[in-house]
Amino acid sequence: MTQRLNAFQVAPAALNAVIAIEGYIGECGLEHSLLELVKMRASQINTCAYCLHMHAADARKAGESEVRLYLLSAWEESELYTPRERAALAWTETLTRLSDGAPSDEAFADLREHFSEVECVNLSVAIGAINMWNRINCGFRTRHPQDRSRTAAA
Repeated sequence: MTQRLNAFQVAPAALNAVIAIEGYIGECGLEHSLLELVKMRASQINTCAYCLHMHAADARKAGESEVRLYLLSAWEESELYTPRERAALAWTETLTRLSDGAPSDEAFADLREHFSEVECVNLSVAIGAINMWNRINCGFRTRHPQDRSRTAAA
C-alpha cells in the first residue's frame, strides 16, 4: 500500500489545528488510559492501521495490559473493563458508527451514569478527534514509520 500524500507537508496549518484539539484533550481531565482505549476502539472500527499502531504503543507505555488490548474488539464480552470504561467504549462505538443511527437515549443515559456533563463533552470531542485522524490517515494511506521499515526489509 503506497501513501497517497503527506497531509502534514501539504497542509500543516490544518494538521496543526487538529493537534491543538489533541492538546486540549490531553489536558481535559479524562484518564489517559481511558482515552487510549477509546482511540484504539474507534481506530479498530475504522480500520486505521496507523492509529492502531500508535495508540497500542502509547497504551502500553501508559501501563495498559496486553490482554486488555487484545480483547478490546470484544470488550462487551469481557469483564476486564470497568463500568466507566464500558460506558466510554459504548459511546465511542455509537459516535463512530453514526451511519447506524443517532445515539439512543439509553446509550446517553449509560454515559451519564459514569461521566459528568463536562466529561461527556470532552469524551465526545476525543471521539470526534480520533475519527478525524482515522479519516485523514486512512484516506491518504499514511504509513507508520515502523511499517515502512518492515516493508523495506521484507
